[in-house]
Amino acid sequence: MRHLLLSASIALGLLSTSVQAAQCITSKGQFGAYKAGLAKDAQRSGIGQRGLQALNAAGLSGITWRFESNPRSQTGTLQSDPATFLAKRSGSSADAFISRVRSKMAANPRTFAAIERSTGVPGSILATIWGLETSWGGYLGNTRIVDGAVTLASYCRRHPRFESHAVAALSLVDRGVITSATKGGPSGELGHMQFLAGNWVKFGVDGNGDGRADPYSAVDALMSAANMLKRNGWKAGQPFGEGTHNFRVLSAWNDSGNYQRAIAYAAERAQ
Repeated sequence: MRHLLLSASIALGLLSTSVQAAQCITSKGQFGAYKAGLAKDAQRSGIGQRGLQALNAAGLSGITWRFESNPRSQTGTLQSDPATFLAKRSGSSADAFISRVRSKMAANPRTFAAIERSTGVPGSILATIWGLETSWGGYLGNTRIVDGAVTLASYCRRHPRFESHAVAALSLVDRGVITSATKGGPSGELGHMQFLAGNWVKFGVDGNGDGRADPYSAVDALMSAANMLKRNGWKAGQPFGEGTHNFRVLSAWNDSGNYQRAIAYAAERAQ
């Protein structure tokens, strides 16, 4: 794990020190020019041939562009009540969602117990996030990850905050973690827990002991999510309801207050 984290730190250092050539865009017709600028940033960050080929092949993601043009259209952004948010997000009731969180924990007790011993993050938190992100691996997304990540980074409302994630997606292609055709969420999220690429580079760990950190392994993804929360200050054995320290740590996962309240609401009731 130490080796993986050290490698990740080096990789992120390369990403963060690049002098940006890519300029954000406000129209779809400028996407090719953005990619040309991003290619220069990627080369300076050490991206190799496979990653650059993936960038060259990347197309503008229509769904990503629509979401960024009208963010209120995204599912769940209007529901401040956590039970309503859960129902909207899951397509069922909050009680039904929480029941499934409990069943996932009951089906994998050793995995969740081992992760909590290692990181201090309760299984109910992780199983809730897993359910919210991909319905426990049932739907991993239908947008090519590189397309989504590059489109998101190009959009002026998101640029330059997300350019590092686009470059990280290219680095994951270089490393063979994904290919240019691998699909995920519309913002370039990948795997069971829908990590942004830069967060996977930084926090991804090998949870099942097979020698590689794989976001498409449920165990690796769950351990990596716990690692991310731990490294952002999660305190073992402490409450995580609204107003607590651990609740604030949830913002490292998702900066939406609605999302954070839904995680805490479901996880408290699933314990």
